[in-house]
Amino acid sequence: MKYKVTLNGTTYEVEVERGEAMLIDEYQAAAPVAVPAAPVAAAPAAAPAPTAAPAAPAAPAVTAQGDAVAAPMPGVIVAVKVNNGQAVKKGEVLCILEAMKMENEIVAPRDGTVVQVVAAKGANVDTGAPLVILQ
Repeated sequence: MKYKVTLNGTTYEVEVERGEAMLIDEYQAAAPVAVPAAPVAAAPAAAPAPTAAPAAPAAPAVTAQGDAVAAPMPGVIVAVKVNNGQAVKKGEVLCILEAMKMENEIVAPRDGTVVQVVAAKGANVDTGAPLVILQ
């Protein structure tokens, strides 16, 4: 039996013999699956072009003097908890960085005043990227 299969916007023509097929999933071992006797409706030959995902906001440049609180690992900023001019105490949460599907609280290393918030919600950051400037 011949089928047309669309995968990630590309259409493939697949020929399958009647019998048993093996369904393999990346988390489980192969398991026998019976092939249907009736053909499945054919997929459309032309799929719409995929749209580009919106770009993450770019991090603003560091313009203030002071001590930078840097990202300890690459990830995405999911929340910014402070504002410019805000006084912070040692251990207070400055922002939350999601890395490896875990939310990590980035805390103030010392008492001080936030002179610039460099990180923006939704921004991708690399290891060592400045998130907040303290004075």
